[in-house]
Amino acid sequence: MSQNVLTAKRTAIEPRPGRWLALSVLVLAVLLVAVDATVLGLATPFLSEDLRPSSTQLLWIGDVYSFVIAGLLVSMGSLGDRIGRKKLLLCGSVAFGAVSALNAYATSPEMMIVARALLGVAGATLMPATLALIRNLFHDPRERSLAIGIWGATASAGAAVGPVVGGFLLEHFWWGSVFLINLPVMAVLVLVGIRTLPESRDPDPGPWDLPSVALSLIGVVGVVYAVKEAAAHGVHAEAAAVGAVGALALVGFVRRQLRLPRPLLDMRLFQHRGFSGAVLADLLTVLGLSGLVFFLSQFFQLVQGREPLEAGLAELPAAVAAVLAGLVAGLVARRHSVRAVVSGGLALVGCALAALTLLDTDTGYPLLGGALLAVGVGAGFSFTVTADVILSSVPKEQAGSASAVSETAYELGAALGIAALGSIVTGVYRDFAVPAEANGATAAEARESLGGAVEAAETLPPGTGTRLLGAAQEAFVDGLRIAAGVGAAVLLATAVAAWFLLRGQRLADSAHE
Repeated sequence: MSQNVLTAKRTAIEPRPGRWLALSVLVLAVLLVAVDATVLGLATPFLSEDLRPSSTQLLWIGDVYSFVIAGLLVSMGSLGDRIGRKKLLLCGSVAFGAVSALNAYATSPEMMIVARALLGVAGATLMPATLALIRNLFHDPRERSLAIGIWGATASAGAAVGPVVGGFLLEHFWWGSVFLINLPVMAVLVLVGIRTLPESRDPDPGPWDLPSVALSLIGVVGVVYAVKEAAAHGVHAEAAAVGAVGALALVGFVRRQLRLPRPLLDMRLFQHRGFSGAVLADLLTVLGLSGLVFFLSQFFQLVQGREPLEAGLAELPAAVAAVLAGLVAGLVARRHSVRAVVSGGLALVGCALAALTLLDTDTGYPLLGGALLAVGVGAGFSFTVTADVILSSVPKEQAGSASAVSETAYELGAALGIAALGSIVTGVYRDFAVPAEANGATAAEARESLGGAVEAAETLPPGTGTRLLGAAQEAFVDGLRIAAGVGAAVLLATAVAAWFLLRGQRLADSAHE
């Protein structure tokens, strides 16, 4: 072996100076995305009152961000491999901040949906770039596991900080203020990131294939839209046609990647059982969780009558537990095994969701807080270790593509979860019995959403309004219980699948690049 090759190998495994300071910049980007995702749930009742979206528009406001980001993550991860992950991250951060302001000042449901979609375009540049840069900053596997744990813990901390800060803002300002909190975080990220982040890219990536980009976007958005429509309104011709187009586009995308000498996404990554198992576990876990989480803030505020800040604090146990679990997940996985930590974490989340099938309108906080605590611990262990497995399974030159696949699974699961489980809640809710004294327009408004029922009840005589609101709250909780049961079944089945798919998978103990 030549002296130059030996020198290159030594350089590859030597710790990079300033890597921990650079990590602090990367986790700011994660914080940016996590805070934005969590405050939306708290802002939903206020947004509904101001913009008056229909129930379908409300679901689109909740999940169009995930639709777009899921469709573009692979393309943006591959773009970062080509033009530079630092460049993509900083440009995406500026765009994310600018579009957050557009979200804040939306004046109609349609404008809000478009603004959320544009936020998805910007968000698609952030998450793959952060994980890929971690892969290139930390060559020692133990350090990388800790860095990924901090990365995941920051996402959880954002989930904790978002509702609390958002609750404070909602009690003192209008709902758009929850989006403006992104701006100072974005400004710090860009100013510090310019100086501290190293640039990294694939040295020989080949051209960025635009037909592959189009096929990926059309495929993911088409399939997810079809699932959403089928869950909400049953299978109909339009949904079937869009789903068929999406499926054909995904088939075309896969076939094109297999033919290209330098594909947008190297499909051979999925031949690694650990990689495929970790991606599948992430997708199904988020699918089982997201629909429930989306409606939980509404439960705390519109069913149990908590103020926004109190609702945010009520959700705190899940985020705090996820932070602590994420920081020690790599250590636990090395001491025991990857599959034990991932499967055990998923089973814990599944059991917590099963406990929420006992939910009622007046359920005390001990059951809710305990379930949220268990969800945080299980998710913190599982997501941190699967992210480590995914990054460790690929050469660092492909870190952007691998990270994008990981994030695509997460966002696709979120979109499908909100579409499927959210539609279960909405479908059950719409069937509640409206008091005979309520006229047709009032009844229609009440059936659109729980927020609409609260407003409708205020326009009715006290007795009638109380009966209407009580029936609406009962129906909402009925839907929530069913969604929790479905989510529990998905999580427990995923725990069993992960036990077999991750058999023999281990986290590395030393650098081997």
